[in-house]
Amino acid sequence: MIKTGLKGSKTVYTFPGTEKEAKNRIKWRENVVAYTFLGPALLLLLLFLIIPAIMSVYYAFTDYYLLTPDTRKFVGLDNFINLFKDPIFLKSLANTLKFVVWVIPLQIGAALGLALLLNKQRKANTFFKVAYFSPVVMSLVVISVLWLYLLNPNEGIINNVLTYFGVSAQPFLTSPKQAMFTIVFVSAWQGAGFQMLIFLAGLQNIPGDVYEAAQLDGMNKWQRFIYITLPLLKPTSIFIFITTLIGAFKLLVQPMVMTQGGPVNSTMTVVYYIYQTGFTDRMVGYASSIALLFGTIIGLVTLAQRKLVKEEDE
Repeated sequence: MIKTGLKGSKTVYTFPGTEKEAKNRIKWRENVVAYTFLGPALLLLLLFLIIPAIMSVYYAFTDYYLLTPDTRKFVGLDNFINLFKDPIFLKSLANTLKFVVWVIPLQIGAALGLALLLNKQRKANTFFKVAYFSPVVMSLVVISVLWLYLLNPNEGIINNVLTYFGVSAQPFLTSPKQAMFTIVFVSAWQGAGFQMLIFLAGLQNIPGDVYEAAQLDGMNKWQRFIYITLPLLKPTSIFIFITTLIGAFKLLVQPMVMTQGGPVNSTMTVVYYIYQTGFTDRMVGYASSIALLFGTIIGLVTLAQRKLVKEEDE
């Protein structure tokens, strides 16, 4: 105990370390409360994400067959070597990249166009926002089944309309050349409403004074869009691009419901092939190797994209 001075008519004493220990106790209690709330989420994350991911990496180097789990053995890189000899996997990888390349500009372009249309004050804007966004909240299975009927080559409404205008009926999902492009269109139609709302929020955050100043300087609408709207929407566009890219690589439901990967594997995607190999064919080891390789590819693409965006910002 140390005498430190007088306070009024009383002597004040302090105890070494008392204040520090009190702060440590308060901090410890706050950490306990925080981790108590985080505990259930961390447990679910551990059980359904971290542990399965570790198991998948392990199974990728084994010949694990689901019906005979006790006979699995370590096979090293054999699964990965066989992947590059597997024509279905190579086709599914090409189909996935094809889908990504086509759906991103189509979906983002449609979303930006809709946002620009809705950015102006109109009486029916609320109705159109709901109409454009409604496909997003619907189940992908329902959307796929709906379009499956609309695109029926014999009795579908779309072919009936085409025939009415003198255009011959199209095979759409039954054609190896048209099936993937049809799924691209359906996917872009279904997902554009979500990106539209994000773009709309970004547009409404651009100050109106900037457009007024540009108009006074003699800029027309196209110049204002190129030199003001697009640059100020860059952070929003990057976010939308990243989320759309990740979603595009995960394509599964549409080909599963609409084409079952056909015709002639023209709509077989990597995620759908993983599902078929692991759950239908029960080749868990081989499916895990596909998942590990595909996850690595997506990781490399994401890192490259982030590096390019960072360099552009600098």
